Amino acid sequence: MMSYAQWGNALYSGEKSYRIVPKRRIFVRAALAVIAICAILIGIFGLNRSFEFTGGSQFTLTGLSETSQQPAYDAIQKGNLASEVRVSSVGVDGIRVQTESLDSQKTLEVREALASAYKVDAKDVQSASIGPSWGRDVTAKAAQSLVIFLTLVAVLMAAYFRSWTMSVAAIFALFHDIATTLGFFAVTRVEVSPATVIGFLTILGYSLYDTVVVFDKVRELTKGINDQNRYTFGDMVNLAVNQTMVRSLNTSIVALLPVGSILVIGSILLGAGTLTDISLALFVGMIVGTYSSIFIASPLLVMLEERRSSTKAHDALVAKRREREGHTGDDVRVAPVQPGRRLGNEAQPKRKKAR
Repeated sequence: MMSYAQWGNALYSGEKSYRIVPKRRIFVRAALAVIAICAILIGIFGLNRSFEFTGGSQFTLTGLSETSQQPAYDAIQKGNLASEVRVSSVGVDGIRVQTESLDSQKTLEVREALASAYKVDAKDVQSASIGPSWGRDVTAKAAQSLVIFLTLVAVLMAAYFRSWTMSVAAIFALFHDIATTLGFFAVTRVEVSPATVIGFLTILGYSLYDTVVVFDKVRELTKGINDQNRYTFGDMVNLAVNQTMVRSLNTSIVALLPVGSILVIGSILLGAGTLTDISLALFVGMIVGTYSSIFIASPLLVMLEERRSSTKAHDALVAKRREREGHTGDDVRVAPVQPGRRLGNEAQPKRKKAR
């Protein structure tokens, strides 16, 4: 059985290869299906937007000896003080209660009810209020930041690689990552807060970095590809994906370990809060981003390049050569060119002794 290092060396040398690009239509269609399903789920369930997006009143109690959430529900429902109530833990000794927007009199009554339920002074119950207009502004700014990010990425990718196909493939992979992560939050009903939006933008940057690493290798291997008729563009992209696969996995594992630790510490020890919001978005997004850079961006790039006349003509020449040589394409081993080396004096021809 191969060790991890041997497996990585085999992938880089071409001795072992996964047929990702040859199955490109399956992966791209699956990505389109995932995006459509996530859009439907978001439309049905919606996102569980936080207090900052929806607006309302918020009450926070800290330093409690009893952190059960039920007393908060009972206190508000008993006095019929609010119709929409959301209670969550804050740290190891705190409770956060969120309701719809309340007037000053109702706010005072809720503070007193919560203080009585948890046996604390009403002055220790902190209250805050956010109006609906502020929440709409936060939502608009979050959407605006996402649009600006994607626009800049498209322009920079096209300028860096001098290829619109790479730019389109990278943007599609990012769009897949956004849709999948939002679909996850819609199904699990995890709260989406401004910290979560920051996490979304962070994972987009991570996913983009992973895609750029793969595309850099693609550009390296496909440089001057039309000067030979042995390998197609798709063959070289598949080699690039296999050569960078171990690097992508290693980067993801190293990144997921601290994020997973923060997620566990934030959710189990500290309760719901900014750490949990950001780390969960990062954890899900990094996994999806690693997948998309390997199985979506590169296959889509090949599908776009195959629509170019120059690529079609080159692929036809390669197909004719393989037909003459009796190859089907599936039995062609694509491997990087191995540099030569000096064999030493022992391998040099021996001079015959003069008689």
